[in-house]
Amino acid sequence: MGIFDTIIYVLSWVSILSGSAFLIIGAAGIIRFPDFWSRLHAASVIDSAGMALLLLGMMLQAGLTLITVKLFFIGLFLIITGPTSTHAVANAALVSGSRPLGDDSSPTITPEQVAEAVTQTPDPIEEEPSKL
Repeated sequence: MGIFDTIIYVLSWVSILSGSAFLIIGAAGIIRFPDFWSRLHAASVIDSAGMALLLLGMMLQAGLTLITVKLFFIGLFLIITGPTSTHAVANAALVSGSRPLGDDSSPTITPEQVAEAVTQTPDPIEEEPSKL
């Protein structure tokens, strides 16, 4: 085993252990943080940093093989879908009226107000349609 192989081996394990640390810390954050927004942030850190470091470590372990190409495409897929899904969940929570702790800047929308806005029928248009 040459010096290059040793460096790759050490880098791969440093990457895998770092990714595992991110996952453990993020999982503890999901359990311990007080509100939805903090927990969502912890989940997004797990999704991006932990996943990227674990995949990098596995790619270094695999070498230049088809497995590395597959891991690259898995990582690319997760990099695209992870932030997109986190944004969609955050947007849905914001629209439903959830606010971070200590944020009193905007009025809270109750679920009843949302249901009323969704079920309201618009007023009919009184004007005659224009003739083209």
